[in-house]
Amino acid sequence: MALAQFIVVLDVTIVNVALPHIQSDLDFTADGLQWVISAYTLLFGGFLLLGGRAADLLGSRRVFLAGLALFGVTSLVAGLAQTPGELIAARAVQGLGGALMSPAALSILTVTFAHGRQRNIAMGVWGGLAGLGGTLGVVAGGLLVDSLSWRWVFFVNVPIVAALIAVTPLVIRATTRQAGRGFDVLGAGLSTAGLLAVVYGVVRAEPVGWGSAEAVVCLVAGVALLAAFVAVEARSAAPLVPLRLFRSRALSASSGSLALNGAAFLTMFFLTAIYLQQVRGASALRTGMEILPMGAAAILVAVVTPALVHRFGTRTVQLSGAALSALSLLLLARTGADSGYASHLLPGLILFGAGIIAVGVPAQIAAVVDVEHHEAGAASGVVTAFYQVGGALGLALATTLSVSRANAAVADGMAPQQALVEGFHRGLLVAAAFAVVNVLVTVASPRIAPSAEQIAEAAAAA
Repeated sequence: MALAQFIVVLDVTIVNVALPHIQSDLDFTADGLQWVISAYTLLFGGFLLLGGRAADLLGSRRVFLAGLALFGVTSLVAGLAQTPGELIAARAVQGLGGALMSPAALSILTVTFAHGRQRNIAMGVWGGLAGLGGTLGVVAGGLLVDSLSWRWVFFVNVPIVAALIAVTPLVIRATTRQAGRGFDVLGAGLSTAGLLAVVYGVVRAEPVGWGSAEAVVCLVAGVALLAAFVAVEARSAAPLVPLRLFRSRALSASSGSLALNGAAFLTMFFLTAIYLQQVRGASALRTGMEILPMGAAAILVAVVTPALVHRFGTRTVQLSGAALSALSLLLLARTGADSGYASHLLPGLILFGAGIIAVGVPAQIAAVVDVEHHEAGAASGVVTAFYQVGGALGLALATTLSVSRANAAVADGMAPQQALVEGFHRGLLVAAAFAVVNVLVTVASPRIAPSAEQIAEAAAAA
């Protein structure tokens, strides 16, 4: 289960260092390239809760194997893609596979290990290996791109998935189907279609104009679909998102905070990977190595954050993390084409890695503390989906504004490389704005002092 979660998270980061190579090989436009990331995260976040419901009703092992197979096949298709459309479609379905795998794996761990210390250790290993996947993904991606090609960042999943499919029936018992009130497929479809329409409208606004019919129709259609989703959830006998959960101030604040956290993270990661290669001329491997300290800082802070939450409460730690994220992004936004790595980039990357985790762990803990125990899984799923969806929406907005600034700079006669730097700065300032708003959201959140047991279980899941 930990290895499966490892590759789900790995696929978010390993692709970033390959983006410039993908762009040149498949002729992606500057604003279209973000779909390689957004297609995956939107479908993953949009269908995550439906995947959890499917695991409950159809059996965790069955859904886990189905998700694995889908993930493996679409990884192969992504690696073989010859056009931008083929790659984006494969990435979208790959995200759907991840949305089936991840909650099913968590469900298997929950029933396999007894509540308390045994389960906390298992979830710690599961979450720890996932975190390692996110960190090592940048280096693995660089190695694969430089030594083979960008296609291997997708091909690498295939043998891992094949081995997992072979081993899973031997070590995981089949679970019986549970009686339930059915699937909220309509809700999942409406929410995902609405989000896709909004993201598409934001992305198209740069080349065709914010006031164009195309952009306006997409944005209005997206909002209408999301409104229909809320209406369906309010009337559904088995809603995908139980709206009553949002009566909890802590869960509502945590959802918003994690969405903003995801927006800042994906924006920073996407833009920095492109900046290092297209502006500074770094290889894919060097890019991964230069980003690696951010992941190392995140892992170190993740280890100490539960103790800090126990001593100071969720809000204080989360507020510190949001402020640290904003500061680090402002530092990174001052980086020029010839700025030194150790003097300019490295401090910002380390501070950002620390800040992003100092927000994520306490927000995850706060989200589940004051909901009923039997709804803790649903609450955790909701905030995880908000993180993924917020990341995709934030990336779309930041990329659109970044590309707009770069294009305007070129039109004003600026050299292309310097124009890319201008776009990089604009995108990072947008990410910093997400972090500043997160500070305000955290200030308005309730003060929570969870017990040691609540912290241990929620932090392991986070």
